[in-house]
Parts: sequence; structure tokens; C-alpha cells
Amino acid sequence: MSVNSPDSARQLDVVLVKAGRTKIRYAAELLFDDGIRLAVRAPWAGDGVRDFGFVRFERGDVFTEYYWRDRWYAVKEVRDGGGRLKGWYCDITRPATRSGAELVVEDLDLDLWLSADGRDVRRLDEDEFEASGLAVSDPVAAAAAVAALEELEGLARAGGFGALLR
Repeated sequence: MSVNSPDSARQLDVVLVKAGRTKIRYAAELLFDDGIRLAVRAPWAGDGVRDFGFVRFERGDVFTEYYWRDRWYAVKEVRDGGGRLKGWYCDITRPATRSGAELVVEDLDLDLWLSADGRDVRRLDEDEFEASGLAVSDPVAAAAAVAALEELEGLARAGGFGALLR
């Protein structure tokens, strides 16, 4: 099987890489893989609570995560343990790669938040992106990352990610 071919495995390990190192690895249920786009579902994989001030990720939260092999982002729908939608957390990443039961995604520091009611659209971690030096070390990737953030922000402000995630 090629690195990016779909298959029927129901469990995947999602591996988030940042600056060449594994940031986090967690098990997820594969919902679908059509060869271009994949979706997985997993409980909050972080340690304890992550409080951003505008949203909290905590034990019991469930993430339905959408990845693309041809786009520079991932969109993660976040629900609490009771199923209430909190919003969407978007990571700007290199296109995802899958090999067997492992999905690898390289985080490029930029993020976007869209609240469940659609009123709160926030760009996140632009300072980390700037400090990463990607604009110097890989200007093509940096430009793709900025374009991806702008695309997601435009979708978020124009009514959300419904069409993108269907």
C-alpha cells in the first residue's frame, strides 16, 4: 500500500509533529478515508484541562478531526461529553500523510478558532509562527500556511465550515 492510499483500518494513531519532534500521539477511530480527506474521532488527548480563556478542552470532550492530503490545514469539531458543540479548532499544517494505521501531521504553529455560535473567530499563535523562522527556512511552506489561515478565516466569517466538512 502506498503512503497515501486509503484502506479499511478502523483505528489510527494520529501523530502531531512540530519542529521535527513528536508533540503528541493518540489513538483515534477512523470515520472515513476517501484518498484525499480523512476524518477521525478521538477523546481529548491532552493532559488535564487546556483553558484558552475563550474555550476549555477537558476530559470528556470529543474531537471529530478532518485532515486533507492536498490542503494545508486540519479542522477539528469539538464537543463536550454531553454532545454540545463548543466550536472548531483549526490547525495550519502541511498536508497529512497516512501510512497504514498512522496519520502524521506537521503543525506549522498557526491556528484558528471558530465558536459554536459563529461569533468568535480568532487567529491564534501568529507570534509562534513568526518565531519559528519558517518564512526564512521554507518560504513556500510559510506562504502556503498563511494562505491556508486566510482561507479558513474567510470560510469561518462567511458562515462556517459546513460545506467544507460535508
